[in-house]
Amino acid sequence: MERRTTPFAKIYLIAIFIILYAPIFFLIFYSFNSGGTMSHFKGFTLEWYRSLLDDKRLLIIVLNTFAIALISALIATIVGVFGALAIYSFKKRQTKNTVLSLNNILIVSPDVIMGASFLILFTIAGIHLGFMSVLLSHIAFSIPIVVLLVLPKLNEMQPSLIDAAKDLGATEWQVLTRVIFPYITPGIFAGFFMALTYSLDDFAVTFFVTGNGFSTLSVEIYSLARRGISLNINALSTVLFLFTMILIVIYYFLQQRSHVKTMGVRK
Repeated sequence: MERRTTPFAKIYLIAIFIILYAPIFFLIFYSFNSGGTMSHFKGFTLEWYRSLLDDKRLLIIVLNTFAIALISALIATIVGVFGALAIYSFKKRQTKNTVLSLNNILIVSPDVIMGASFLILFTIAGIHLGFMSVLLSHIAFSIPIVVLLVLPKLNEMQPSLIDAAKDLGATEWQVLTRVIFPYITPGIFAGFFMALTYSLDDFAVTFFVTGNGFSTLSVEIYSLARRGISLNINALSTVLFLFTMILIVIYYFLQQRSHVKTMGVRK
């Protein structure tokens, strides 16, 4: 029996989306304000976006942010894929569930606790706070995300595929590269893009492990906001928001493509 959505549920859903997205669109709207304030819109201008391009320090911060995001996402994807394979290979369900629960704890743990933990760890280990400390932190909290996205694809895979490949004389490496990896490719890409998005958006953990002379976009936006209202913040936030939305859209289409392929195999 098909369940119908009540008018109240629709109104409630619309209200929630308005509450969530209205401040963001308000911020984007005033990033084009020639008046220089967020109280009165005088006219359309791209001045604040031009000032971003002229700010060399900010461009370096942008490069730092994307370098951290790309490197951490790549390493986390590699480690996360093999971690998912290790969890998938466990024969005992209790062992598998225990390791998976430990993986999930890192996802639901508050960012403040994780940031403070990393700060203490790096201080004890004598690691200088800066690029390396931020990179290691982002790799650490991205790995569980990749594992969580790759593991369902492994669980969807029929064990008979692996058995058939072995019966045909395939080695373990050939099974991995020619059977398993092609099947879980959508999950790998989804894990990479989600890790990239989380790294770009992270503030709490990065704030704890960022040292003097090194910063990322999220920390820089926070620093600018503390100094007072400036439409440079609006322009910078708009660019970051749009880029993140693009990554999420790519992730969505990868998931849809994966779903269609799975349905085709089942048929």
